[in-house]
Amino acid sequence: MSTLVKLDILSDPICPWCYIGKTRLDRALEQRPNHPFVIEWHPFQLNPDFPPEGMDRREYLELKFGGKEGAIKAYAPVVETAAEAGLEIDFTAIQRTPNTLNAHRLIHWGKVEGRQTAVVSALFKAYFNEGRNIGDNEVLADIADSCGMDAAMILRLLQSDADVAEIRECDTAARQMGVSSVPTFIVASQHAVPGAQPTETWLNVIDEMMSREDAAE
Repeated sequence: MSTLVKLDILSDPICPWCYIGKTRLDRALEQRPNHPFVIEWHPFQLNPDFPPEGMDRREYLELKFGGKEGAIKAYAPVVETAAEAGLEIDFTAIQRTPNTLNAHRLIHWGKVEGRQTAVVSALFKAYFNEGRNIGDNEVLADIADSCGMDAAMILRLLQSDADVAEIRECDTAARQMGVSSVPTFIVASQHAVPGAQPTETWLNVIDEMMSREDAAE
């Protein structure tokens, strides 16, 4: 397909629905290798007011969902849907729920180096599959290294305030636009598609766009 279409994705790397949504989208893109999408990831923090060191995960979930039973009930559909998507999420391995400001900075720097989606994928894997603390600078530098970025440089940047204000401004702008949950996909700067849409939905969207272009030729 010759006409490219921007697909902006608002996401947080500790959001399980974002991981599920990305996986479903990836499967559609694999089935339509000539898809028109040019993807860019944008920051949205589920917990923008979190302390820098994050919180104990069990404490966080019980506080958010009103106790242990509430947390189990709230996460039951996440566990079921993740399994259906073929994702091996190890929730028991996750000890802390991090502040994701620095993870979003890494995603931003990944864009500069043309490795943004690789960084997003690596963050999801580190957090949900390996239980790593993606709020820790050393962990983030290691993830950067795994994506072909300069770990030492990333560590220096993380120890500074580089792009902190920009990430916060982008997060605020998204909320002012009316975004209240993630993932949120924005197609061609016009159509907002909220939630972890099924692979079939994305296939339909791609097919419709491609048929429109064919008809216009």
